[in-house]
This record gives sequence, C-alpha cells and structure tokens, in this order.
Amino acid sequence: MSTTPLSSKHSSKHDMKADMLHESTSVDPSPEAAAPVAAVIGKSARARRKPAVNLWLGGAIVLGVLFCAVFAPWLAPHNPLDQDLLHMLSPPAWMAGGDAAFPLGTDSLGRDVLSRLLYGSRIALTVAVIAAFGAGIVGSVLAILAGYFGGWVDRSISYLVDLWMSFPPVVLSLVLMVSLGVGIENVILSIVLVDWTRFCRVVRSEVMVVRQRDYVLAAQLLNFTHLRIMLREILPAALPLMITLFSLEMGVAITVEALLSFIGLSVPANVTAWGVMIADARVSMHESLSGLLFPVLAIVITVLGCNLLGDGLRVALDPRMRSKGE
Repeated sequence: MSTTPLSSKHSSKHDMKADMLHESTSVDPSPEAAAPVAAVIGKSARARRKPAVNLWLGGAIVLGVLFCAVFAPWLAPHNPLDQDLLHMLSPPAWMAGGDAAFPLGTDSLGRDVLSRLLYGSRIALTVAVIAAFGAGIVGSVLAILAGYFGGWVDRSISYLVDLWMSFPPVVLSLVLMVSLGVGIENVILSIVLVDWTRFCRVVRSEVMVVRQRDYVLAAQLLNFTHLRIMLREILPAALPLMITLFSLEMGVAITVEALLSFIGLSVPANVTAWGVMIADARVSMHESLSGLLFPVLAIVITVLGCNLLGDGLRVALDPRMRSKGE
C-alpha cells in the first residue's frame, strides 16, 4: 500500500483554498455583470441631478419674474391703464388681425395685456415676499417657543394652532378682508394671519428634534440663557427648513392674492393685478381668450417656480435629504 507524504497533502489543501479564494474575489468583466452596478450609479446620479434641476429651474423662474417686476416701467410698451378703444380685444401680434404695437393683444377696454402682466407681477411679488416673511416670523417664533420649552407653553400654542386651522383658509381670508377693507396692506395682513400656522406646525416638529441634540444639551448644562440657546443653537438648525417653507409660502400668497383680487377684495380697481385681469377678461372670454389666458399662465408659472425652488432648497440645505439622494 502506498502512502501520500504529509507535505503533499498540505500543499494540495493550500492550492484548493487559493483557487476558491481567487474564484470568490475575482470580478466578472462581462457586460452582464457590470449592468447592475451601472444602473445603481446612474440612479444615484439622476437622484442628485433632479434636486439641482429643480433648484436652478425654480430660481430662474422666480428671478425672471423679479426682473419683470423691477424693470416693468422700462419693459412695458404702454401704460397699463391707457385705453385704446380702436384696438379693443386685439389678438396677439402673431395671430391674424394682431398688431405689433400690442405683442400679447389687448383687453375689452383696449389696454395692453403685456404691460398689465408686467405691472401685475409687482403686486404679486410684493404680496408674496412680505406676506411669506411675516407669516414665517410669526409662525417660527411661536414654533421655537413651543418646541424648546414644551410643557404648558407647547400645549397652549398647539391648541391655538389647532383652533386656527379648524377654519377653512379661504373663508377666513374672505372674512378678514371684509373686516379690514380693500388694500394691499390688508391683503398681506390677512395672509399672515391665516398662514402663520403652516410655519408653526412644521418648524415646531423640527425644533423638538433639535432640542435633544448633544450640543443643545451641553449649552443647557453650561447654564446659557434660554434666549441664547434659541438664537445660537436652535435657530441655525431650523433655518434651512424655514427658508424652504418661505419659498413655498410665496406660491400660496400669490394664489391667495389672485383669488382675492379676482373677487374685488384685494387691490383697488385702478391697480393692475393678475386677478383683476382675469376678472376683467371673464366677460369677454368668448370673443378673445388672450386677456384671460396670459394672466392665468403667469400665475401658474410663477407658483410653479416657487414650488420648484422650495423643493430644490429643501434638498440642498438639508444634509439628510442630500444623503438620501446619494
């Protein structure tokens, strides 16, 4: 009977282990094996690219509307209140019967639609920025107080928010406007009084999470004042969310202002606003749609820009959202 040397047995076992290790760690260079990896990389790249597209597209739309609002006196070909009874209900310049002097046509009183759109953007952005800022200040201050102190402070503010949100926002806006009267200042005030709850409820939840973080607890152990902790520790952590809500609230404010001006409860009749344009064009919509179509498109595009900007800012300013996209 023949026997195998011990060294030969160890050598064969070593070679078998090496072959198994090589097979387990080798990479299959075939396209079929690389396809799943490429799909994952492509999906991650698309996820990172989408928020950037939203941010840039929304920012471009908002900046474009801002440019039109600031330079409206130089961009508008006519005074928005001038009437030309010889060119009533003119179609846009590229349509049959259009006039190059009125690029987007005229309304039922012969007023230039393009000029009224440009001047209407001033009212829309003024109301949007000031109302969103006011609602953000009121709602965020109450949210920080409720989320930081908790206890009876949190319960009191939460009850107030629940009570306030039990009223339908549109009905509450109408009641406030009837009580306050017509005027752009009253429109802004009514939007602030209605929409501060949007900020308060969302920011409060964020503050309650931030309050439990180590650096906030360390500041409390060092006996820093409550005001310093809220301003130096809580506020910076909640600021990205507040900026996102601000951009989204701008779109809401533009819609509310257009609704109120449509029913005659926003600005006076001699002030050009997009909602006023829609109300004026309603009676002549069967003869010409340009006076109705263009202000509606202006509202839709501007609100879409605010929403895209808010969505892009939400991802760009929140590290947790960026990590999900990656």
